[in-house]
Amino acid sequence: MRVGAIDCGTNSIRLLITEAADDAVGASPAEIELNELVRTKEMVRLGQGVDATGWLAQEALERTFAAVDGFARLLDEHAVDSVRFVATSATRDAGNRHVFVDGIRSRLGVAPEVISGEEEAALSFAGATMVAAPESEDDRTLVVDLGGGSTELVLGSSAGILASRSLNIGCVRMTERHLGSNPPTEAQQRAVLADVDRALDSAALTVPLGQTRKIVGVAGTVTTITALALGLEDYDEQRINGAELPISDLERTCRELTAMTREQRDALGVMHPGRGDVIGGGALVWRRVLQRIAEATDGRVSTATTSEHDILDGIALSRLSTIPQKAPLA
Repeated sequence: MRVGAIDCGTNSIRLLITEAADDAVGASPAEIELNELVRTKEMVRLGQGVDATGWLAQEALERTFAAVDGFARLLDEHAVDSVRFVATSATRDAGNRHVFVDGIRSRLGVAPEVISGEEEAALSFAGATMVAAPESEDDRTLVVDLGGGSTELVLGSSAGILASRSLNIGCVRMTERHLGSNPPTEAQQRAVLADVDRALDSAALTVPLGQTRKIVGVAGTVTTITALALGLEDYDEQRINGAELPISDLERTCRELTAMTREQRDALGVMHPGRGDVIGGGALVWRRVLQRIAEATDGRVSTATTSEHDILDGIALSRLSTIPQKAPLA
């Protein structure tokens, strides 16, 4: 069976075309082996201005529709059997999301699903843990999906999702809200960190962060920071995927990245076009999340693992299998 998965976030839109054996349908996610055929993305910044206006900008919609036209051609070329299109933070927040929904349906023949934070968490966990699957119910893994508009915290084990929370502290949202200087001032950085602290304080009421035994980070901010911490001159997915690094190394890289100008970030060989202007905000979010988890676990968690697999892989898996969204939290 050949499946197309599309993840439309605040900053980027991505396509995965994959195939699995016919007998994979109905199996548990952990038993399914995906054969990747196409993985591509476009930086469309769909969430441009949404935090301030509550509406999807016309130019952002046009960029997104142009990318989807290209995706439609790839889906046709690969004779995909089933397509699922998932839209996350920016479209949840937008008052004119019907324009987006109608435009996608007319191009692909499927309606985009503006999913709940809980389902987004389950899909992210299923994809991220392809690289570091929890081995038992006690092996509690915290997946951190740091996107453009929001960041998802998902605590799970081999039994499934234990607790999750979607926080409005993504890299685009934080940049547009606070980081007006180039590079950002110390005061602007403190404003981002204060937002992150407030969000994490709220999350800790329902997600027991102190139970974390392993951190897995996903999405473009995290993978790019990992590439820099590894000393890579060019982006290398194979070296980044599964890399486990000390939190102290990642924190140092985050500080260095935030202190750079946008032009300096854009010149880095690992930086994807369209990410350099917002990754400073993302680095502040990632740095604070790592610090807070280390504190919550009294230093027991001192490393973080990066996964190139994320919600996009989870979306593909969901066309083949039922992904449980909740497990009992003891």
